[in-house]
Order: sequence, then structure tokens, then C-alpha cells
Amino acid sequence: MESEGSNLLEKRDVGPTTALDYLDPRYWDERFSREEHYEWFKDYSHFRHLIQQNVKPDSSVLELGCGNSQLSENLYKDGVTRITCIDLSAVAVESMQKRVLSKGYKEIKVLEADMLDLPFGDECFDVVIEKGTMDVLFVDSGDPWNPRPATVAKVMLMLQGVHRVLKPDGIFLSITFGQPHFRRPLFDSPEFTWSVEWHTFGETFHYFFYMLKKGQRSIVGERPGNKLQVPSINLLHEELESEDYLFRINIDEMEC
Repeated sequence: MESEGSNLLEKRDVGPTTALDYLDPRYWDERFSREEHYEWFKDYSHFRHLIQQNVKPDSSVLELGCGNSQLSENLYKDGVTRITCIDLSAVAVESMQKRVLSKGYKEIKVLEADMLDLPFGDECFDVVIEKGTMDVLFVDSGDPWNPRPATVAKVMLMLQGVHRVLKPDGIFLSITFGQPHFRRPLFDSPEFTWSVEWHTFGETFHYFFYMLKKGQRSIVGERPGNKLQVPSINLLHEELESEDYLFRINIDEMEC
């Protein structure tokens, strides 16, 4: 299990001055040149059971915005070896390539690529997964109930690319802060054929684990357990100090 304490120490050295820094590629290059590892939205152990319910050992997996996360390595340890990771930062990609090779994970491919312009053919992945990457697109979204058109355009471009590269029965897994009443209008766009379900995880500060299953969209109403609710926030001390919390507060302040 990764050390969240070490995450906090590293965050103090490389954290942004404002949330807008997350939109600057130079910030990420500088951060990845100094930071070996950071896990957004809890480490793998907190949602491993949800991954195992949706990702088979023989699945071909695309991870969007891998950064310096250990998600792909944890998937590999669980028997999922057909993994492609992409990131926009050349620094992150070079570091990740060296790291996975040093551990003997030769099957993991790490590529420099933009999630808004995926360089893959149609219907070539069983699973696409992102963990906190889509949240960055919302940093300057304005009113969360009525995001800026530029934000919506970027998010839709991302989702269109994900839908395109997924196999007919593929699954998009999104691990995020984004609450269903904000994400559903985007996920439920008529052009997509996926169904939308979600779970939450985290002790008191809830994160959302969305499962979008291509080809399974239906007109059936909400499924049990997927009611649109805003979870109460009652944070533990370590959560108050985490960059996840600071990231969310900065965005919330910008959205007011």
C-alpha cells in the first residue's frame, strides 16, 4: 500500500500556487521532474474491489493521464498486463517508462499523447480508465451547474474519444470528485451508447467511481443505489491536509 504520508510531504514541495496551475503544461513538467510519485483520490487499495469487478485479467486497458501514479503497476500486479498509459507531459512519460521497465513490467506501454486527441484506432480497448485527469478540465469551468462552453467542449471531446476507442462492449471507468448531478448531463449525451452507474469510496470525503458500459444504454430509470445525492462532508485531519482537498476547495471557490 502506498504511503499517503509521503504524498503529503511531496505535495508541500510541488503543490500549485493556484488551481489554474493545473492547466499549465509547464507546471506538470516541473512537478514531474521533482516528484517521484503522487496518488490522487486515494490509493489503489481503496477501490481495488471495484476495479476487479470491472476489469478482467485479459482486458486491454488504456489509462488516461498516468502522471506518476502507480495505478498501472497495481493493475499489473493483479494480473492485468495489457496496459497502455498516456500522458501529455514528456517528463512524466520518460519517468514512467523507466520505472515500469526497472520493475520488469515490459508489457506496459507508456506514450506521450493528448487525451483530447487519442492516437488509437476505433474499438481497440476493453477498458479506458482515468483517475483525476478529467477533473483538471473543470478547473476553470465557472458555475458547476452551467459550465463554460469551452469546458463542455473539451470534456465532450475527451468523452467522444473514449467512446470511439472502446470496443462495442467496453467500459470507461472514471474516478473523480465530480458528483453525479454535474457529471450525468455530460455522460448521458445522446451520442453515447453507454449505461452510467457509480459507487462511492473514501472514509468521510467521498470520491466517485463511475462505470460507463458501452452498448448498454437503456431508457430505464435510476437503478437502486444510484440516487442523485450530495454527500455530507466531514473530513478527517489527513484529508484536510491532502492536495485532493485543496484542489477541490480551489475549484469550488472559482465556481462560486
